[in-house]
Amino acid sequence: MDRTILHCDMNGFFASVELLDRPDLKDVPMAVCGDPKNRHGIILAKNEIAKGYGIVTAETLWQAKNKCPDLQVVPPHHEKYKHYSKLINEIYLRFTDMVEPFSVDESWLDVTASRKLFGTGKEIADTIRATVKKELDLTLSAGVSFNKIFAKMGSDYKKPDATTLINRDNYKELLWPMDIRSLFFVGKVTAHKLRQCGIKTIGELALSDKATISSLLGKQGAVIHDYAKGLDITPVLRFDHLEKIKSVGNGITFKRDLHGLGDIKTAITGLSDTVASRLRQHQMKAFGVKVDIKDPGFKVISRQQQLDNPTNLTEIISDTAVELITRSWNMRNPIRMLTVTAINLCDENQAQQLSLFSEENVMTEKGEKIERAMDDIRQKFGAGAIGFGSVIGNDIGLDS
Repeated sequence: MDRTILHCDMNGFFASVELLDRPDLKDVPMAVCGDPKNRHGIILAKNEIAKGYGIVTAETLWQAKNKCPDLQVVPPHHEKYKHYSKLINEIYLRFTDMVEPFSVDESWLDVTASRKLFGTGKEIADTIRATVKKELDLTLSAGVSFNKIFAKMGSDYKKPDATTLINRDNYKELLWPMDIRSLFFVGKVTAHKLRQCGIKTIGELALSDKATISSLLGKQGAVIHDYAKGLDITPVLRFDHLEKIKSVGNGITFKRDLHGLGDIKTAITGLSDTVASRLRQHQMKAFGVKVDIKDPGFKVISRQQQLDNPTNLTEIISDTAVELITRSWNMRNPIRMLTVTAINLCDENQAQQLSLFSEENVMTEKGEKIERAMDDIRQKFGAGAIGFGSVIGNDIGLDS
């Protein structure tokens, strides 16, 4: 018996949530956009009216304004989006405990065992859409299929506020004529390589030789070949058994370009503090640190370093990140954006290869006590209640 998988994708989620508090913007083109004064002027979401002007996510504000001079812009409120995401997933959980969030506004649901209670997959999807609309005044598009990939593509097939059923009888008719770039997980580079081999559609990929695709693209080739043929068997994770996070990062485009080691250390300390705090919240430690550096010309380089022992301490993450930058970057060149990411994560109680009485172990234990005390203060009095002195009063855009 086939599984019944739903993929629920909120329609213009950020913009729709903002419109709940700004009904005056409901009938005009509007978008959620970062603050252009802080050089974050990127479109994050738009309503259907703005979409009609050709405005797309991730373009700059000035590009959007060229298309629609009357575009109304509101700033993002991420805590509000997290709140509504929680409410939406609580609605999904009324129908099944097999709910796997994919992002703040998307989730997969396995409703195979729920059909006896709530009807067919399409009926469940329609009921969920109606419930979300009635209780939260938000809309979503749902895909219903026998695997996660086709369910995801179904939620993209028709928008807004629609349900698309992709089953074994119609998936070739609906999906195979589509451009290869439309297949989930096929990016621009992969699509270009496939087109050079004469594969332009999903159907052409499905009918191609799997070994040839694997030799062209490696392991990824075999995976997307299976996706095109409807052979995805990836399970939907139960809501309370979600996989551990694989990385924790924090990045910022600064109010002004960074110049010199002093600026870099200030920025890295602030970013590393947030990363370390999030690691402790997740009860995780990192075996590695990655840094992404973007210059004013939007050129990006990435560097990473493995650690001898896992950590969730700001000082160790910060020192490693600064070392990566000084080793890899011409310090005379300005920096527009930095991202610090903790990688290769493990549970924080994983054993470390340290002597019980070593100086390193004593310093690590002392550092953990200090930073966990900072966590307690922030939890009680707010995120800005305590921080590192080197970050206070900065003019680069870090919260202080």
